[in-house]
Amino acid sequence: MQHNPPNEQNALEYDYVVVGGGTAGSVIASRLTENADVTVAVIEGGPSDIDREDVLTLRRWTGLLGGDLDYAYTTVEQPHGNSHIVHSRAKVLGGCSSHNTLIAFKPLPSDWDEWEAAGATGWGAVQMEAYYARLRNNIVRVADQDQNAIAKDWIEATKTATGVPEVVGFNDKPFHEGVGFLDLAYHPENNKRSSASVAYLHPHMEAGDRPNLTLMLETWAYKLEFDGKRATGVRARTADGTEQLVTARREVVVCAGAVDSPRLLMLSGVGPRKDLQELGIPVVHDLPGVGENLQDHPESVIVWETNRPLPENSAMDSDAALFVRRDGGQDLPDLMFHFYQIPFTDNLERLGYERPAHGVSMTPNIPKSRARGRVHLTSADPQVKPALDFRYLTDEDGYDAQTLVDGVKIAREIAKAEPFAGWLEREVFPGPDVTDDEQLSELLRKAHHTVYHPSGTCRMGAADDELAVVDPELKVRGLEGIRVVDASVFPTLPAVNPMIGVLMVGEKAAELLADTSEGNQA
Repeated sequence: MQHNPPNEQNALEYDYVVVGGGTAGSVIASRLTENADVTVAVIEGGPSDIDREDVLTLRRWTGLLGGDLDYAYTTVEQPHGNSHIVHSRAKVLGGCSSHNTLIAFKPLPSDWDEWEAAGATGWGAVQMEAYYARLRNNIVRVADQDQNAIAKDWIEATKTATGVPEVVGFNDKPFHEGVGFLDLAYHPENNKRSSASVAYLHPHMEAGDRPNLTLMLETWAYKLEFDGKRATGVRARTADGTEQLVTARREVVVCAGAVDSPRLLMLSGVGPRKDLQELGIPVVHDLPGVGENLQDHPESVIVWETNRPLPENSAMDSDAALFVRRDGGQDLPDLMFHFYQIPFTDNLERLGYERPAHGVSMTPNIPKSRARGRVHLTSADPQVKPALDFRYLTDEDGYDAQTLVDGVKIAREIAKAEPFAGWLEREVFPGPDVTDDEQLSELLRKAHHTVYHPSGTCRMGAADDELAVVDPELKVRGLEGIRVVDASVFPTLPAVNPMIGVLMVGEKAAELLADTSEGNQA
């Protein structure tokens, strides 16, 4: 296996060129190269994660935010929400699965069925179930030795205060509501990640048994090459500035994520005609949905100071979660909380609140936000970051903002219940005196954050859906030789953390690509 491109100007040629060695790209690269007759190049902007203890040790995830392995995208002014959020996107092999908390939820059946109803034929819950079993990641419940005493007491108090059941194994069967320790993709014996790169690429990198797989690390893909309407390759720049054309005999597979996949398409002339023309980008294909439909899981926070330091044990300091179904007429939970064994005050300190020496947090989260934003270019220069406008909390009926308010009210009831109440000294934020809904909403919106789940910007849909970017085979509509495979293709964001969903999309995409490859050979 080759880890860097040669310093020559002649085009390199492979059967498949994969842009992005992240969560989906790792799956695609590993699966395609199971066929020894297929050659694959992965163009990844970041370095390898092998021997990077700061990356591979799960509990060190907070130290990666804003560091040298973070693209750190900002958001444009948000009139109803927090305009100071930095959206971490990972610049390292394994992508965000090398950067996040590895919370491992299989999407709920209603999540997949929602996709199929939106035109993603073949992506319903029954068809998608098989792909979960194929995942190579080590997905296990937070191990006993990592179950912190305060998290255990929080679970007990939550059951008392809300009446929801404890869930032991969130992936064992579909759920509507519940509280419990999470499933994570990790190795409890040493707190090491079971990320996409660890599970799908490391075995071959260490054994050297995939000569048909080339990893082009620290190499930035900045433009797709087309011959008419057919994608033929990728233009990239290595860390030392060398320009390289990498061509694909069969297909280019864009796996750069919900920010950089639409960015690359638009820089290459695929996107809304008017926007591209205004920036002087020659239009290859007018595709108005590129960059639209941006979704996320916004969340706010309630923070308590504890009356004593917490025990040290944990998997990644946010090991338990709560799902509540306020609307009993639907299958999905409509309010989620992550329970943090740390005082999460990044946005609060900017508002004048002090971080307590020891504390905990609950983060009311909107599983199915009704806001829709967009990613768009502000320049034809590939080095200029795109604009991210999530349009947080802009839904007309105020559903999203009300969800945050309802969440804090539920959290306060949990804080009154034992044995969790016995740990708490005081409410730091929003503060016990803030009880009016309007005042609560204003504070929660100012302090709201993200769980780093951008998605939907190259969404999948039916042939007659003008804003769909890819069809149910993940092929870019109106073009040949190119697919998109990552969270950008999600028609809607699952109610749960989406990493496992991205891995499952990668597994299905690899199968679609292999089927096409076999058809070509026939």
